[in-house]
Order: sequence, then C-alpha cells, then structure tokens
Amino acid sequence: MTGAGAANGYLMEVRDLTKHFPLRAGVFSRVRGWVKAVDGVSLGVEPGETVGLVGESGCGKTTLGRTVLRLLEPTAGDVRFGGRSILPLRGAELRALRRDMQIIFQDPYGSLNPRMTVGRIVGEPFAVHHVARGKERRRLVAELLERVGLEPESLDRYPHEFSGGQRQRIGIARAIALRPKFIVCDEPVSSLDVSIQAQILNLLEDLQEEFRLSYLFIAHDLRVVAHISQRVAVMYLGRIMELAPTRELYQSPLHPYTRALLAAIPVLDPVTRRQKLRLPGDVPSPVNPPPGCPFHPRCPEASRACSESEPKLTEVSPGHFVACLEVKA
Repeated sequence: MTGAGAANGYLMEVRDLTKHFPLRAGVFSRVRGWVKAVDGVSLGVEPGETVGLVGESGCGKTTLGRTVLRLLEPTAGDVRFGGRSILPLRGAELRALRRDMQIIFQDPYGSLNPRMTVGRIVGEPFAVHHVARGKERRRLVAELLERVGLEPESLDRYPHEFSGGQRQRIGIARAIALRPKFIVCDEPVSSLDVSIQAQILNLLEDLQEEFRLSYLFIAHDLRVVAHISQRVAVMYLGRIMELAPTRELYQSPLHPYTRALLAAIPVLDPVTRRQKLRLPGDVPSPVNPPPGCPFHPRCPEASRACSESEPKLTEVSPGHFVACLEVKA
C-alpha cells in the first residue's frame, strides 16, 4: 500500500478504495460509462483523531464517507476497522459493526423523519440493536438530549418544532447513542449560521474528548476544518492530492490545488493581502477524467509529464504526503 495508509495504528483505514457508478442508457439499460467518484484512495484515522477531508463540490468526499461505512458498496479496494476488513461482513456481523461506526448527515432538515418524535428518532438505535426498551429507552434518550444541549422534555416533540442547529444536535444525539468509536461527519455545519457552527463544532470536540471518538470530518470550508482537525486530506476528482498535519498543510501547502484552495479563503483583516490563484477552466467530468494527474488541465505549474504519468501519493516529509510530479521528496 502506498502513501497515507502505510502506517499502523489506525482505527479506520481505506486501502486503494474505489467507487464507480455505472451510467446506463437505452432500452436494455446497458452500461455506457462509469462515474469515477472515488478512484483509488488510501487514508487512515487513528483512535481519538479527527481527519478533515476537503475539496470542491463533486470531488467525491461524501461518496468516500458513505463507502467507508458501507452505506455504498465499494467497486474495489478495502476498508478496515480495528485491523480487520469489513467488506466480507454480512447480516448480523455487519449490523453489529454499525454500533461502532456512525454518520452525522449534512442536512439537519432532511435527515430526520418528520413523522417521528425526537424520542423515537434518537431512540431508534436502541430499538434496532435491542439495547433498551420502554422506560429505560426513554431515560437514555432524555440523557442524550441533555448531553447535546437540548431539554430532556423535548423527546415528545417533532423535528419541525426545532431550529436548524437544534435539529443537528438531535442528529448528533442519534449518532452517539450507542457510543460508537468512529463517526463520519458529512459537512455537519455547512447549512448552519456561523454562530451556530461554532457551537456545533465545540460540541463535537467535547464529545470526542469525553468518548474518545474518531472523526472523518468532511467539509468544503477550510476554516472549519482547520479548527477541528489534526490532519487534513485534500481531495480532487476522486483522489487525494495532499495529506498533512493541519498546521503544516495550512502554512506550507505543496500541491498547487491546495494552494489555490487556501488562497480562496476570505480574509477578514482589510490590511492583509493574499495573492489570488485563478484556476482556468472547470473541474473535469468524473465520467471522463484526464489522463495523468487529474489536476493538470487547470494546474499553473503542469509540465508535459503531468499529462502522461499519474502521480502517486508520496511522503515528502514526515507525515506530509503529496501527489504531484513537480514536488520532490
């Protein structure tokens, strides 16, 4: 295995993970192509660690997160949790794994069933896994609601009676109900006001410290990722372009795409000037990605070799990986 997943000690690890979706057309629904949403990703998350996953919309971040949890079945590669592959698991074994791996969805409005009370929503994991019932389940739900900053009496109310931030707290309560070890946070604050974002991020950090949770934190806002992550992976067109400790990535980005993303972060201080990096063209289609480096058609530093050879994610300094032919170790 190359690059980011070569070290030991990961709680969750993906090795050369690939997820392609078929494009079908015609009367007989013949496959006429493939959407290469995730294309050979290797990545690991250590116990108690938050790894941020950033990139433009459509780069494959959410697909990667859902494939890790086997909400989507991978096309190729491997997903390992606690040192063992989870791809062979079926039935009761897979259901048992769900207790340790959970997800917090992006949309706090669409991810909660409007016909269910908060008590039923948060208590559903207890019912599915036969953990508690009746008064005991109600007590546990009330404790969870209080832990995420909601009134315990809220369990008989419906999602439409809550604000967006409160609904996201309900989603978090549901995710931590069974005390999982690993949570995919799929842009959990992107639809919230800035002030509410800070509250939710602080809650996630408090829960991580209390339960030693590991997060794969997916976002497109690099400022949010910098606040919560220990390491950051930059994704483009289904591949990891750069992976490094957060401070090092933000202070010394090596990949041209990473530098372009960081240059686009708004600066509040009017005195501070940041050079803008304008990338030509649009993100290529994942149906027909360019040969060689997927970023080379838009890269200001691309050479002829970039269109001919696919760069591998390579460690250029301790803990700092980059997929770029122009960056030397």
